[in-house]
Amino acid sequence: MIGQGKRFSSLPVELRDAVTAVRGALVAVAMASGLVNLLMLVGPVFMLQTYDRVLPSRSIATLVGLLVIALVLLVVQAGVDVLRSRLLARIAEIFDETIRGAVFDSVQHAALSRPNGDGLQIMRDLDTVRGFIAGSGLVAIFDLPWTPLYIIVCTLFHPLMGLAVAGGAVALALITVAAELFTRAPTRSLVALASSRRQMAETAFHHAPVVHALGMQQRMGELWSERTQAYLNAQRVTSDLTGTFGSASRFLRMILQSGVLALGAWLVINQQATAGVMLAATILSIRALAPIELAIANWRSFIAVRASVGRLAEALTAVPSRSAFTPLPAPKNEVRVTSISLTAPATDAVVLHEVSFALRAGNAVAVVGPSGSGKSTLARALVGIGAPVRGVIRIDGATLAQRDPRALGPSIGYLPQDVALFRGTVAENISRFAASPDAIKLLAAAREAGVHELILRLPDGYETEVGDGGLMLSGGQRQRIALARALYGDPFLVVLDEPNSNLDSEGERALIHAIARVRARGGIVVVIAHRPAVLQAVDHMLVLNEGRMQAFGTTAAVLPLLVPKAPQPTPATAAEPAPAPARRKRKKDVEPRQNA
Repeated sequence: MIGQGKRFSSLPVELRDAVTAVRGALVAVAMASGLVNLLMLVGPVFMLQTYDRVLPSRSIATLVGLLVIALVLLVVQAGVDVLRSRLLARIAEIFDETIRGAVFDSVQHAALSRPNGDGLQIMRDLDTVRGFIAGSGLVAIFDLPWTPLYIIVCTLFHPLMGLAVAGGAVALALITVAAELFTRAPTRSLVALASSRRQMAETAFHHAPVVHALGMQQRMGELWSERTQAYLNAQRVTSDLTGTFGSASRFLRMILQSGVLALGAWLVINQQATAGVMLAATILSIRALAPIELAIANWRSFIAVRASVGRLAEALTAVPSRSAFTPLPAPKNEVRVTSISLTAPATDAVVLHEVSFALRAGNAVAVVGPSGSGKSTLARALVGIGAPVRGVIRIDGATLAQRDPRALGPSIGYLPQDVALFRGTVAENISRFAASPDAIKLLAAAREAGVHELILRLPDGYETEVGDGGLMLSGGQRQRIALARALYGDPFLVVLDEPNSNLDSEGERALIHAIARVRARGGIVVVIAHRPAVLQAVDHMLVLNEGRMQAFGTTAAVLPLLVPKAPQPTPATAAEPAPAPARRKRKKDVEPRQNA
């Protein structure tokens, strides 16, 4: 019990809370299981009394009385069994409801910290645990402790019968241990192969246009087929092992049943037991071994749920603890970046070194520099995606870690480089899927982004479905709708990562107008820029090169530093005559000879 207490206390608080929420119901299930197993004695006892009392006395009244009592008890048993099944289903739902929010947060954290991993595995792990709770696996666990009761009853019939049933139980327990040792590694491998196969299929599905255009269907199909075959091979090995141990347990149960019947017959012949005892002991031997056999049949589920609980605990532990945040006012004054160094997603390689700058309300800065200089990494850090390894980002004096991300979210507008729209309508995407979207804010954001007229030209206007990732729209339409989403609710800090990469001249004019509107209402805009058109809308520039800040200041001061200076002519070159007409004449004289 002490070891179990230590193991429970080592679990993440979310898992402990989920278990605590269903602890009372599990106690009720345990009590129901006890009653069900006690009532399992009704059949053997009825058979014993029928053979040993009714048949010798030929009493119809005794038979009817015993039959009525048995029927009533069996009805109670059936009702309690149904109640137990329903209670387990409700327990599974309560467990899921208690922990699902933390699991979703863990999925989001995994997507940000390990983008190359299978972040959705933890959701499948939750499904595995919930299915185990509601299934027969947990029933087997609750029934196992009652096996000794049946062995004791058989021993009361005759010590040899109790010894035979106990020997069968020990043999089945050894099979269970062997199943654990032989199936643990294959089951773990099966989970990894299933994840790899699923990721390959999802990649081909989400990038189907590219796969089709580049003629990669056959190769992608081969890769998926290879991973599927590896998964099926592992599944076959696991299934063969589980089936072998299951067949062995059934064989042993049949041998034990026949052995107990033969032993009872021998005892009857030697007048050491009655016929009723012989048959009752045979039935009890079957019931005594049934929980062990059920456990062996569910052993693959036991291993899977144990691995799922381990992954759940690991994933939930990895999520930074969300302590109670002191409510802070919405930001409205400044953004200050002090000596921050940032790493690339999912790596420890520092890609941005010692960057510092400050922006006041109404400022707009263009972050420029060659590809790979850390511009997008900086944009992600400004909106709270990835904490700096050194330095600090403050908004109105408070660090991002001091603010509740859910409360800060409405004050942040973000347009990523890879425009991501969610499956839903245009209105839902712009309003950030708000439970009660504000129509006034929705239309204001669309007009501020200059996309209102474009949306009205769509088949269903604001109710047009955009598809997964916005595939139903063009690149420019997706980018302008995502810009409206970034502007929804008049956020204080708006970070735009290459917002004009897919825009035409009309879209660029709308973008410049949107930046001016944000500045006019006292917001701050950070624009990752490669095209020069956006520079006319900003008043500051930040130059990055090879992960380091080269310059920061007003546009008027920094822009001349980026213009290459024309080479000055040397004195010797300046003194040479330049008879251009004569040179052109010689060129004309040469051309006929070349043609000839």
